[in-house]
Amino acid sequence: MPVRVTLDALITARGIKARDLAAAVNLSETQLSLFRSGKVKGIRFSSLNRLCAVLQCTPGDLLAYDFDPADLAPGDEEPA
Repeated sequence: MPVRVTLDALITARGIKARDLAAAVNLSETQLSLFRSGKVKGIRFSSLNRLCAVLQCTPGDLLAYDFDPADLAPGDEEPA
């Protein structure tokens, strides 16, 4: 998948434990782990806001995108 979650790098850079981050942003450790692994299809803006506030970052710091021409293929659109 071309969109990657880069949260682990921020956790390491900030020297915070994932358990402490989950508590600070009011997510279960399981929910945070699923987000970190990229196994979720979405995240609530309120959770994203809290992650950014605690980590002092922007949403773009939590995600990366690797261009894939297949993403431009017609017929693959999901409903907005």
